[in-house]
Amino acid sequence: MNPEDLRYTREHEWIRTTGETLRVGVTDYAQEALGDIVFVTLPEVGAEVASGEPCGEVESTKSVSDIYAPVTGTVVARNESLDAAPELVNSDPYGEGWMIDIRPAEPGSVDGLLDAAAYEAGLEGS
Repeated sequence: MNPEDLRYTREHEWIRTTGETLRVGVTDYAQEALGDIVFVTLPEVGAEVASGEPCGEVESTKSVSDIYAPVTGTVVARNESLDAAPELVNSDPYGEGWMIDIRPAEPGSVDGLLDAAAYEAGLEGS
């Protein structure tokens, strides 16, 4: 079950609004599909990211997958803990396994993203 208070992308990222920034991570579905995560590459603080464009990578024992920016904006924080403990994405994808915080270029840009019900409906259809 995906948390109801988050927004989601079709690429399996979750987004939590925290004040004027958006916290981004990958969903439980994504981490489970990836398998054991062994390395995470994240953009630097200050990097500009564009909605729908790759902004990092997650490497697992199975494959390497892109992380996509859910909105256009500026990276204001990155989860430095993942450098030493990438497995946090597996063990706590909606908590300690978060990836980046973005200050969106357009307030309200998260409104166009999927809610939990729409994301789950997409999973069932795939």
